[in-house]
Amino acid sequence: MRGLAFLFTLHFGGEPAGRDPWFSPDKAKHFFMSAFVQSASFSALRLAGASRTGALAGASAASLSVGVGKELYDKKFGGDPSLKDLTWDGAGIAAASLLLARTEP
Repeated sequence: MRGLAFLFTLHFGGEPAGRDPWFSPDKAKHFFMSAFVQSASFSALRLAGASRTGALAGASAASLSVGVGKELYDKKFGGDPSLKDLTWDGAGIAAASLLLARTEP
């Protein structure tokens, strides 16, 4: 329950201007979006007939591509690219991978 309360506290208040904190609503969005892309990609690859290992590898590559692509887009078009964002993307990918690897076939 404390974990759920922690996630809700990330949502309140805006980010301080000019700072890139480790914990913010933006970081939660990176985590959950990467986990979603990982899960959706894994499901699509499994539906297409890929093995579990192959689907996990392919989904990880797709999720990482989305995360890196977003940061490159931010850099090119005046956004705020961040290695902290990529770290949270990686955490979302890892968390989803762990859950997907433990599910029944």
